[in-house]
Amino acid sequence: MAGRLPAVVIDNGTGYTKMGYAGNTEPQFIIPSAIAVKESASVGEQSQRRMTKGVEDLDFFIGDEALAATNYSVKWPIRHGIVEDWDLMERFLEQAIFKYLRSEPEDHYFLLTEPPLNTPENREYTAEIMFESFNVPGLYIAVQAVLALAASWTSRQVGERTLTGTVIDSGDGVTHVIPVAEGYVIGSCIKHIPIAGRDITYFIQQLLREREVGIPPEQSLETAKAIKEKYSYVCPDIAKEFAKYDQDPAKWIKKHESINNISKQTFTVDVGYERFLGPEIFFHPEFSNADFITPISEVVDTVIQHCPIDVRRGLYKNIVLSGGSTMFKDFGRKLQRDVKRAVDSRLKASEELSGGRIKPKPIECQVITHHMQRYAVWFGGSMLASTPEFYQVCHTKADYDEYGPSICRHNPVFGTMS
Repeated sequence: MAGRLPAVVIDNGTGYTKMGYAGNTEPQFIIPSAIAVKESASVGEQSQRRMTKGVEDLDFFIGDEALAATNYSVKWPIRHGIVEDWDLMERFLEQAIFKYLRSEPEDHYFLLTEPPLNTPENREYTAEIMFESFNVPGLYIAVQAVLALAASWTSRQVGERTLTGTVIDSGDGVTHVIPVAEGYVIGSCIKHIPIAGRDITYFIQQLLREREVGIPPEQSLETAKAIKEKYSYVCPDIAKEFAKYDQDPAKWIKKHESINNISKQTFTVDVGYERFLGPEIFFHPEFSNADFITPISEVVDTVIQHCPIDVRRGLYKNIVLSGGSTMFKDFGRKLQRDVKRAVDSRLKASEELSGGRIKPKPIECQVITHHMQRYAVWFGGSMLASTPEFYQVCHTKADYDEYGPSICRHNPVFGTMS
């Protein structure tokens, strides 16, 4: 046991894949989950044609190299967190393991992550790729929400560590609100919000396009992304914020400088209302999306209200943020305020209905923010995969050879951890 090499933790997301070795605090590589392959425009099923080729099968790029490659078609094998093209996913993992992590897969146990409500068939496909193609000695497929809960332990005392809580996981492509009780996801109560990092970027791009001149059109998206990441924050009250900017523009409006890729001239952008309007679409989705108008705090409240009554207090008390789009300044504070308002008004209403005879016990609402928020899922995986229990709950190659890929349909929860 002692001489074993550390496990490999790979968190495949819709936008980015995080990978590295267990026991580290940050992933070694964060690359876009993109793969560039050569494709000829002939008739027939794409994956079948890929199978028949010889050496061209090895001719592909992943991550940033894929986005920069010319004469290749760029594919994103993962959509909304769920793998859609397994043939490409296998090749993606191949380069991730050999070229980036430079590891020999036969020497390392692997921890992979899956989105909530991933199908059992998908787990079987994953097991097949890992055990058949890469011949790994052990595999564990962890639910992202549970890992995010484990990652939030860094901000708590040992006695308070719990695997019950509501995880708000907001990445580039989709935001999920996932209730977890004792390490088990309450699947029927999960809600997803069709607003995430990409939508904020598009919204800021839209605002800039309407107002700013001088941004080269081919760079407008990356300029919007840079502004989102550098200057955005969440404000307590929009009307007051607008007034603040109007009174003292010099203090609040920032200048963003960038270089035109073609002419190499610098251009500057005034960053004004976008700073607080960008992340605000979580709380006022109607700004950017006419079809979806439920603010995030209301979604969280609805999710918890749909859960079994005996876990609700625990879910309100431990609302955990995870993913890059929850990193905006004061995001957690505003969310906590809004959820608390909804809960308190409900308690007040029930007290009034009873004519003041029943005094409900106040419900504690707490939104947990911590340093590991951005790579919470990966970091949680890194923590769990560096414990001795991890090796006991992994599915091994021997099990796979004996029973087949169906062993991965169920992955035991780390009960020993909390």
